Amino acid sequence: RMTEITEIQIKEMLKQVEDPELHIDIITLELIYGVKIDGGNVHITMTLTSPGCPYGPVLVEMVKAAAKKVPGVEKVEVQVTFDPIWQPSDDLKAMMGLL
Repeated sequence: RMTEITEIQIKEMLKQVEDPELHIDIITLELIYGVKIDGGNVHITMTLTSPGCPYGPVLVEMVKAAAKKVPGVEKVEVQVTFDPIWQPSDDLKAMMGLL
């Protein structure tokens, strides 16, 4: 019997993925908009800190690699969206020293 994969497990693993510029993990940065799980297939909807982010493709590969570490995950699809455009929350701005 296959182990049930949970969104919590996926997000825990994604906490290990850091934005190469900001050095903060993508969960804390609120870059993950959604995680859908269908058996061993995981579909992640995420955004980048800016549409022109040069690390976009690298970050997507890092997200795929991290999600695949969860037992039972066979396939990971990552969809990058800019709807809505990423806006750091006030808590995040404070953490980044922007407030």
